[in-house]
Amino acid sequence: MNLKDKLLSSYIAFEDHLEDDSPLHDLRSEAIKTFEVNGFPTKKEEAWKYTSLKSLLKNDYSLFPKLDHAVEFKDVKKYFLHDIDTYKIVFVDGVYSSFLSETTHDKLDVCLMSSALSKSKYKPVIEAYFNKVAKEDSLTSLNTAFAKEGAYINIPKHQEVDKPIEIIYFSTGNEAALLLQPRNLIVVGENAHVQIIERHQCLSDNAVLTNAVTEVFTEKRAVVDYYKIQNDCRTASLIDNTFISQERESNCSVHTFSFGGNITRNNLNFYQKGEHCDSTLKGITILEDKQHVDHNTLVHHIAPNCESHQNYKGIFDDASTGVFNGKIIVSKEAQKTNAFQQNNNILISDKATINAKPQLEIFADDVKCSHGCTIGQFDEDALFYLRSRGIAKKEAQALLMYAFANTVLESVKIPELKARINKLIATKIGVNLGFDI
Repeated sequence: MNLKDKLLSSYIAFEDHLEDDSPLHDLRSEAIKTFEVNGFPTKKEEAWKYTSLKSLLKNDYSLFPKLDHAVEFKDVKKYFLHDIDTYKIVFVDGVYSSFLSETTHDKLDVCLMSSALSKSKYKPVIEAYFNKVAKEDSLTSLNTAFAKEGAYINIPKHQEVDKPIEIIYFSTGNEAALLLQPRNLIVVGENAHVQIIERHQCLSDNAVLTNAVTEVFTEKRAVVDYYKIQNDCRTASLIDNTFISQERESNCSVHTFSFGGNITRNNLNFYQKGEHCDSTLKGITILEDKQHVDHNTLVHHIAPNCESHQNYKGIFDDASTGVFNGKIIVSKEAQKTNAFQQNNNILISDKATINAKPQLEIFADDVKCSHGCTIGQFDEDALFYLRSRGIAKKEAQALLMYAFANTVLESVKIPELKARINKLIATKIGVNLGFDI
């Protein structure tokens, strides 16, 4: 039985264990039909032209972990931002870990999707926001069909969250191969501010495939800073689908740091629905061996007088592969739009590959839009200059790589996280930079 057939047959058993009056019953039924028709995406589809899932679909994944596997904090402490106090929503093999988590219902909700789906007091929010911005493509629909657990964050208007929120998914290797499908819903009210850090981390060498969906709603004048840390083991693959809906004068930024994993696909979609929105999409990718990272971004300017800024940097070694497929759509009504997109890449090895496809679709006539893409190797003159000052070649290359990536790092607003990313970069390039940022 292939994975698609296994999922379709398992869905029947999954639905039987849910409440008959589940608010998502009809939604799940339609979603599984969409997946049944479309199946998993292939390279025949333009959006997946450079990324194949074929090798991942051969594993016999466990869909519902059978046993609990306790995880000690000392064993996973390094994956938390433990330098500062944070709210934490932690899952182990898809199951909520109360021991590792720190949630709250004091003036705001930082808790579980399963609670929000089962308790009547959350019903108005679920009905108003759940699955309202997510696309109806096959993988998002697959996640919707099995949506049960994940992070539920609801920030009331005028609330500034006093500390960052960490969402962390651990997989222990308790199963030979595991498929996880977390679903996150984040609603940030008018004038509210929040910082969120998301991470998926495998603790063994067993195969893990995560198909995650996150919906973020930023109301009027809300501010959201979202950070995705992707530094997983070589047997873990991630398909991350994030959809962001912005209302008037809201400001939302997403930083994606892709340093590890087997195959990583980031589908990041922004929809600017009100005037004077500001969207920021930034990323650093550093790969080696045969790692593969695909950034697929969309910014849809629907209302006038808005801005968006995209800046993705990639460093590729050995036989690694990078993909950047970025699209900006400016609707006819979105006059006075400023939209900028930049993708720069360095190939360290002759076997490394980058496929870049920046796109603009502009239907308005009073806009400022630009896109650019560069692919090259180290600046030999700069490298020679550093080596002539007594700096070894490896350290000289590291300094150039650091300078190359710094335009992304400088906009990280959590100092402790910025320091952590700096150390990850140093580890990835194999040197001690000797300074913090």
